[in-house]
Amino acid sequence: MLSKNKIKYIKSLEKKKFRDEYGVFLAEGNKLVADLLGHFECELLVAKPQWMATQGDLHTEELVVADEQDIRSASLLKSPQDVLAVFRQPVYEPDREALKGKLSLALDGVQDPGNMGTIIRLADWFGIGEVFCSHQCADVYNPKTVQATMGALARVRVHYTDLVPFLKTLDMPLYGTVLDGNNLYGEKLDGKGMIVMGNEGNGISAEVDALLTHRLYIPNFPPDSVTSESLNVAVATAVVCAEFRRREIEFPKK
Repeated sequence: MLSKNKIKYIKSLEKKKFRDEYGVFLAEGNKLVADLLGHFECELLVAKPQWMATQGDLHTEELVVADEQDIRSASLLKSPQDVLAVFRQPVYEPDREALKGKLSLALDGVQDPGNMGTIIRLADWFGIGEVFCSHQCADVYNPKTVQATMGALARVRVHYTDLVPFLKTLDMPLYGTVLDGNNLYGEKLDGKGMIVMGNEGNGISAEVDALLTHRLYIPNFPPDSVTSESLNVAVATAVVCAEFRRREIEFPKK
């Protein structure tokens, strides 16, 4: 049985101020919770018996065996599943040396939680383990973002930082997508460096733009046709990351 206080606590995690105060985040759904268990400290696990029967040892500080009504009372989803969990937010220290020779992502003011979650999922798909976010970005622990990552948070480390000073300390190529950049498909790309993606409406800020070593543009097709003004930032991230990885496959390092 889930108490009223526990329900109130879980629902409060929809708001960033309470997530920050308690240092936790909420995850919901059978596969998502299973993916995150073992990667983050679990403070509270609320689950139906049938879901628990499909799992091994459940490492959590508190376990509540729940029924359908319990889950519905605490869930933030329109269609709750069999389990929800409260995890502790991890604390990561960025290692600049470890970034060398690898491909990483920087997000400059990405504000939509869905875009943020999708980009983290894309990073996971394309083997990018570090994502650096400006403080103007959406909170990675927003429940909508957590859901959109589809478990990628277990493998991708997300950092929040003052992006301009951070990028200035990096000795590596800085790639960014801008409307007046060079054709992505004609540029020399390496499987290392930092890919910078900008805000949904305004793109990359002027301060970050000034630091880019490679300014890229994803061309529309046909080139002279009238099309949408720009791509969704998550879609653009997928196109750019896919092209970087394609080059590595077609032109492997010797």
